[in-house]
Amino acid sequence: MKQILLSLTALIAIFQANAQESLQQSIANEQRKLGMALYAAAAFYVDSTSVNKLSEDAIIGMLSKLDPHSSYSDPEETRELNEPLQGNFDGVGIQFNILNDTVYIVQVISGGPSEKVGIQAGDRIILINDTLVAGIKFKNTDVQKRLRGPRGTIVRVSIKRRNIPGLLEYTITRGAIPVYSIDASYMVDEQTGYIRLSRFAAQSANEFRSAFAKLKSQGLKKLILDLQNNGGGYMNIAVDIVNEFLSANKLIVYSEGNHQPRQDDHSTSGGLFETGPLVIMVDEASASASEILAGALQDWDRAVILGRRTFGKGVVQKPFVLPDGSMIRLTVSRYYTPSGRSIQKPYENGNNEQYRHELIDRYNRGELMSADSIHFPDSLKFQTLTAHRTVYGGGGIMPDVFIPVDTTLFSDYHRKLVANGLVNRLAMTYADANRDHLKLFHPDIASFKSFFNVPATLLDDLIAQAEADKIPLDSAQYNRSLPLITLQIKALIARDLFDISEYFEIINEANESYKAAVALINDEQRYHNMLAQRRK
Repeated sequence: MKQILLSLTALIAIFQANAQESLQQSIANEQRKLGMALYAAAAFYVDSTSVNKLSEDAIIGMLSKLDPHSSYSDPEETRELNEPLQGNFDGVGIQFNILNDTVYIVQVISGGPSEKVGIQAGDRIILINDTLVAGIKFKNTDVQKRLRGPRGTIVRVSIKRRNIPGLLEYTITRGAIPVYSIDASYMVDEQTGYIRLSRFAAQSANEFRSAFAKLKSQGLKKLILDLQNNGGGYMNIAVDIVNEFLSANKLIVYSEGNHQPRQDDHSTSGGLFETGPLVIMVDEASASASEILAGALQDWDRAVILGRRTFGKGVVQKPFVLPDGSMIRLTVSRYYTPSGRSIQKPYENGNNEQYRHELIDRYNRGELMSADSIHFPDSLKFQTLTAHRTVYGGGGIMPDVFIPVDTTLFSDYHRKLVANGLVNRLAMTYADANRDHLKLFHPDIASFKSFFNVPATLLDDLIAQAEADKIPLDSAQYNRSLPLITLQIKALIARDLFDISEYFEIINEANESYKAAVALINDEQRYHNMLAQRRK
């Protein structure tokens, strides 16, 4: 028997070596073919051509035949793609908006280069390195390019500050600016904490732990984790965060592909929140790493998943950086939840139209409005690992509690106001003109939430400005959307006065999933019944 096994092992090794040699020979032959085609097009085509452009188009065409998520990015696009996930970039440390051809500073990042030299929220940038940026139709990207640059380099800005004559001159030494993935964290009530995570970036797990620790010190015993519109990011970061909710030695996710052996990720001991009520908010834009987290916690009956069926991206991309700094992100494996579910929605080879329009198809089928329109075949049924509840694979994570899209406050008139930037513009202008007064009477978000009301005159200004922008008043639609318009203005003013977390603390009042999550997590019997052992 031992001799037979050794012989089989030797035969397998020979077969693998021959297969590898055959693959290498096949690739070499095709490389020559592609090289000849590229040379012929560049050297003999009737019109002028770009070798770089031809090469890029060939790569893009090849990848488009594989799957919808394999992609190519040129060097500049690669830098822009990596920046939000790397956790920082080099710059001056401000958030700005362009309003009426004026660059308004909305927020100054704490501890950043701009704060250190005394720049304040509400300041207007007039000049950047002697280049006039006010009164000229600059784009956001144009301003960003002038402000960003390698750390240690200098940028000079001329600032106009309200109630101060003339311009203030500042010389800023660029530095590393953190890119945060926690949009908001606050206490909903005395025991319930809320954390909104926008992406899974390099520092997201550390950010989560810091936010959790802060809320824990304020009395957190229950947690709502908001992954709505979180399109994913680094899978290992999602695993790291899931680890904070599970006890040791539990499978979190596994991945495998034709050329990638199975790889398992398990939890370790010492999670921050291994027990205690946990609700995860998701929607149709929650994808990839978000689905890993939601799927793992659902499979282990550790959390109630609330919202709408997630996007359904369950494939893993490996980056291949090319010599010129461009990059191929190639799908190399699929990932699976602990119960064995593949959450990748179906696709045919290539980036086909049906795949790109799948979310629109969901809407047209009524899936975003009613759970009854969602049907799964029995072949996609799985069971959770502790309570043996029925869950489904085959395309996203189906929540335990379905929350339909709420369209009651939306109207065409409201959409036009938002699309034209009028709501944002009005809120910024009001906050800028009344900053000192607002800060005096509302020094913190609790005071602002309780006592600030959007003035009727501000709403009159909105209607007048809309008329000037050729958006005629539709009284019925305006009245229908008025509660939402008022709340959006209040939230935007709060963002200007405080920070993005305070924006969500106010705007969540119009989020039906958020309201349902708060009600569920505070209904102890209902919460535990949802995760109870399924009766056989």
